[in-house]
Amino acid sequence: MIFKQTTRKNYFFSVRFFSSILKDRYGFVAPSIPIPQSRSPNSSEVNGNKKRKKNKVPYRPPSSLDMTGKKIIHSNLPFDFRFSYTESNPNIKPIGLREPKYSPFGPGRVDRAWTGVCAPSVDPVLKSVEGDVSNDAEKKMEEWQRRRKMIIGELLTPTERAFLIEKCQKNRTKRQVNLGRDGLTHNMLNDIHNNWKHAEAVRIKCLGVPTVDMKNVCNQLEEKTGGLIIHRHGGQIILFRGRHYNPKKRPVIPLMLWKPHEPIYPRLIRTVIDGLTIEETKEMRRRGLAVPALTKLGTKNGYYASLVPMVRDAFLADELVRIDCKGLPTTDYKKIGVKLRELVPCILVTFQKEQVVVWRGNDYNSNAHIKSEQKSFSLISKSDESTEKSLTDISSHNSGCYIHDQSSDNDSIISDTEDLEMDPRIEEHVNSPQCSSEECP
Repeated sequence: MIFKQTTRKNYFFSVRFFSSILKDRYGFVAPSIPIPQSRSPNSSEVNGNKKRKKNKVPYRPPSSLDMTGKKIIHSNLPFDFRFSYTESNPNIKPIGLREPKYSPFGPGRVDRAWTGVCAPSVDPVLKSVEGDVSNDAEKKMEEWQRRRKMIIGELLTPTERAFLIEKCQKNRTKRQVNLGRDGLTHNMLNDIHNNWKHAEAVRIKCLGVPTVDMKNVCNQLEEKTGGLIIHRHGGQIILFRGRHYNPKKRPVIPLMLWKPHEPIYPRLIRTVIDGLTIEETKEMRRRGLAVPALTKLGTKNGYYASLVPMVRDAFLADELVRIDCKGLPTTDYKKIGVKLRELVPCILVTFQKEQVVVWRGNDYNSNAHIKSEQKSFSLISKSDESTEKSLTDISSHNSGCYIHDQSSDNDSIISDTEDLEMDPRIEEHVNSPQCSSEECP
């Protein structure tokens, strides 16, 4: 308390006074204040001979681009590596690139050169004496098809197909591969083979722009993975790996480390439509935007498999069709327009105001697609009776294991009516006489 009441002026005096009292009573002598010694000129710091600690090397996390001690990846797959197999057409050549030819697989990781669009299976620089490299590509593809047939083996019986379909339903397993707006990408092939390690079949859910052409999606899945589609209902596909599939002998699939930029393609909308003048083109675009919308594609990840038949039916009554795409990304509805141009077929008029306007053309043939639809309907009608018989046998044979829904099994053998074509091997088996419950395994 005494020290707190002292002021700053009397601070030094009070300290001196109390230190004298302590010395008289207790013989206490306050220690002297240490004085720093002056540095001698011969010290090691002045001469610069002080040993400094070595700086630690900064931590460097492992990188997938670091190829020290790693071998170059070699793949025996016979097709060209692309970012997306369903959303790119190898027949259409780009007019330019948006970036240098950096390989998305990483520098020096794959023994295939990146051309800016794809990594071809046969190096286009290396040519034979005759200057033709197509023979090597054909031999690789034939070997791939032969090996695929060996892996798939015999066709599945209706009982086996129904068992695998039931096993891949949502209430039985959560294993699923999602196919979105980018379509069947290169890295999805690796995901499918990873699922085939633990299950004989994998469920694939298709949504977005690729569902406009589901036939192309199914073909690419079977061709690139080597599997067999045993069921398709809407956007849900069940892909079978084959009877003799060995996960240890799966093909080598190098992964893409990033998404490459899309190349530059020719303009989709021309200034003047072929066969029309400038005034007629302007008038058609004005009328196309005023036509009532055929449908509205509001969701980004919708199912658009019925879009092509809707446009074909609309062309029977009107020459112009407008599709409202408000809310969709620009790249999405432009890809939809390109697919309609190839599948309907039709002529693109405009993409203004987030609308897709198409014209059927002067020489539009409405009977061209009716024959293919009648063929698909005839296949469906033939397979209805045999499907019902097989389902009754399956339900009686496996009544103790699970309960079947007859409508879902009908959809398992019959695809959507808009663009369905049955696998010829499945069709032969469906039309063949069914085995009894005692003969079926």
